[in-house]
Amino acid sequence: MSGNQADAAELAPAPKSGQDSGMGEMYAAHKKVYPREVHGLFANLRVLGVVVLLGLFYGVAWLNWDGHQAVLFDLPARKFYIFGLTFWPQDFFYFAWLLVIAALSLFFFTALAGRLWCGYACPQTVWTEVFLWIERKVEGSRNQQIKLDKSGLTPVKLRKKALKHFIWITFSLYTGFTFVGYFTPIRELATELTNFNLGPWESFWIFFYGLATYGNAGWLREQVCIYMCPYARFQSAMFDKDTLIISYDEKRGEPRGARRKGVDPKELGLGDCVDCTLCVQVCPTGIDIRNGLQYQCIGCAACIDVCDEVMEKMGYPKGLIRYTTENAMAGRQTRILRPRIVMYIVLLSLLTGGLVYALSQRVPLELDVIRDRNSLYRETPEGLVENVYTLKLINMDEQPHDFRLEVSGLENVKLRLDRPVVHVNSGDVLNLPVSVQVDPVVLTRPANEIEFTLTAIDKPGLTRTETARFLGPVLGR
Repeated sequence: MSGNQADAAELAPAPKSGQDSGMGEMYAAHKKVYPREVHGLFANLRVLGVVVLLGLFYGVAWLNWDGHQAVLFDLPARKFYIFGLTFWPQDFFYFAWLLVIAALSLFFFTALAGRLWCGYACPQTVWTEVFLWIERKVEGSRNQQIKLDKSGLTPVKLRKKALKHFIWITFSLYTGFTFVGYFTPIRELATELTNFNLGPWESFWIFFYGLATYGNAGWLREQVCIYMCPYARFQSAMFDKDTLIISYDEKRGEPRGARRKGVDPKELGLGDCVDCTLCVQVCPTGIDIRNGLQYQCIGCAACIDVCDEVMEKMGYPKGLIRYTTENAMAGRQTRILRPRIVMYIVLLSLLTGGLVYALSQRVPLELDVIRDRNSLYRETPEGLVENVYTLKLINMDEQPHDFRLEVSGLENVKLRLDRPVVHVNSGDVLNLPVSVQVDPVVLTRPANEIEFTLTAIDKPGLTRTETARFLGPVLGR
């Protein structure tokens, strides 16, 4: 560990009584990281990401759509509302499809520009940014926070710490409340909360998710990224020499050293790096980017913003720390459209287009046909061949419907069922026993294909067709 990483962690051995001092240090004790506030292009993008993502999280829960909450995962009713679409457990494969697209998107953006997700959109980063902002508003700047933590327990310190944690806890509990509001209608949840009538499960998950937010964003922070998140461990498998990464230009910056403004660094035998360590002070994980690419770097680009400020003040060109590639740093040409990127683009385009098409053609009606396995077929007194089936009807539409059932595929095929019109309520599953009769003279083989068609009488577009096998003897054999 370099000396510049003292802001992130320090070696702190704790030998037991009688332990040999020559054993060495066994672990690195955690030391709080105090990220310095930074301004610039990437800081503004990070703030924009926080505002948009948290705005969506806290705002969408209160939107209504067609008489119900716009986004609601109603587990007791087994309905999942996403704006104008209603999904059921039978539609789980759409969710799996979406997860595949999300995973490929993560691989694509990582191969293209490193850890964009971690630096700008990861929930850990987003909520930590809010908690850091609250901490600065209450306790002051980085130096003021360090001074306050090193001071004794005074009324001022006690007041500031209590106020900070009160705001953190309140914000965390509202986050937990909003999270539960996506599973229990949030307006009903708010009414139950104001009447002190919350159910045990709602209460548990509000406090659980609130505690997770408070602990992760308020206390663990960079430890989640460094020690708990698996993404940091396998991200290098998606990097190549043309991946955009945040890098320090060692050829330009070394040897580093302090100097006065206006002095030509070449006369002093120095590079452009003034060794101000501001790049370390603004890093949320406390690393020194000048030591090269490290798995602890979350790609937030705070070091770029602060280094550009220093270069501007010194009158040097910006970009001592910048987004670049390994090939560019070595003076070689960078290829953006390389085979890996093209493959990701093609796969994402196909999968996304396929998902959109599948959703546009989705029919909220399921029809499963199950043959009676107790007998292959039987002959009726009229000399017809009969097969028995059980049809499972699932109405996934928001409204109840009366359905008409038809069968086709063989000449003069007859459908026998108890009632000509079948009524199925929204979300109901109906098991319907039916029998199909055919004159044996039309059977040309032992297994014949027939089709069952289910159509809503009041909504002809709501229809589903399923094939089934009709078994019977072949005359003349």
